[in-house]
Amino acid sequence: MSAMSRAAISPTSVRAINVNTPTTPLHANLWNRDFWFLVTAELLLNMAVYMLVPTMPQWLLHAKHLTAVETGMAMGAFGVGLYVLGLLCSWLVQRYRRNQVCMWAIGLMTLTIAMLWYADTLPAALVGPWTIVGQRLLMGATFGLAQMVLASTLIIDTCESGHRTVANYNASWFARFAMALGPLAGLLASTWHSFHGVLTVAMGCCLTALLLVRLVSFPFRAPDDQVRVASFDRFLLPTGHLLFVNLLLVSTVGGLLLTMPLTTMFYAVMMCGFLLALLAQRLIFREAELKSEVVSGLILLVAALLTLLWYPQSYAAPLLTGTALGIIAARFLLFFVRLSRHCQRGTSQSMYFLGWESGIALGLCMGYTLFYKQPQPLLITALALTTAALLMYHLLTHSWIMQHKNR
Repeated sequence: MSAMSRAAISPTSVRAINVNTPTTPLHANLWNRDFWFLVTAELLLNMAVYMLVPTMPQWLLHAKHLTAVETGMAMGAFGVGLYVLGLLCSWLVQRYRRNQVCMWAIGLMTLTIAMLWYADTLPAALVGPWTIVGQRLLMGATFGLAQMVLASTLIIDTCESGHRTVANYNASWFARFAMALGPLAGLLASTWHSFHGVLTVAMGCCLTALLLVRLVSFPFRAPDDQVRVASFDRFLLPTGHLLFVNLLLVSTVGGLLLTMPLTTMFYAVMMCGFLLALLAQRLIFREAELKSEVVSGLILLVAALLTLLWYPQSYAAPLLTGTALGIIAARFLLFFVRLSRHCQRGTSQSMYFLGWESGIALGLCMGYTLFYKQPQPLLITALALTTAALLMYHLLTHSWIMQHKNR
């Protein structure tokens, strides 16, 4: 954590973020106690989800004797669950205290993980595939609500208006780090204490995140009498549909890769790639053309996939993967901000979150249902999706963003 914070914080940068430039100036005075608590809660919450990505499928396949298709359906159901409570998000944070909504969502998410903890004690015959699909659906719904409230409301509320974009930018990196740290922690926990231990650590992460949110004080805000029970506010950004599809293509590739039998060393080196991406945005892309960031990231992702195809044991593959995904995801987040109006900042964060996590879930579903134990066709499909994402961005998405930006 200390290495990340040294790379991310620039004490001399005190001006407001300019989303027209590739680099993102960071504010030293943003990193107060409350902000640290919330971004750490975001890290832990995402780690609890990603700990299950490499470990739960193996548990389903070998301990509960589900088929690869059933396993893929279960992992993909999480992505569907992300949308279940989205229409109610705005009403909930207006009707009830916003931090309490987040805490209740985290608490319920902990209970869904506890359902797996209980299922692990039962004979395989008593744990059917639809039971697991239902659990993943509920887990996705509670995680989606918790994450949308945390990113689109709580983190924003702890910052001055001029610091809110950079706050979301930094918080997103903590969630991104969980993509490497979560599976790493999950694999280590499964090695030491089996899947039961993984679930225990995941629940511990959720409860710690809940405590951290509880420790942050939020002033009372009078509810808006005109708010509707169901709305797209804090959920879906109408102007972001094209960018959403482009992001979905990239994150689906990430989900496909996570279905491969990756080692702890792969995830450790991938984490180094994320840190390298953070450094590259501060140094390499500081004065570069805006379009170059995503294009470079996609080219690096193609290189990572080719390395996995030809030299699967090379450390270059996870390093390139982390660097590519870090560069692409960070820039796409700022693009969503650019497409939003002043009152839609929180909605843009939720739209980005849904695009990223939906793609990961879709990739997990595809990886197990279509390519289980078939790494070569999986990687070829990932290459095709990455090429499609690159062409779409170069020929359509970037110019569309420039024409429809609001910031």
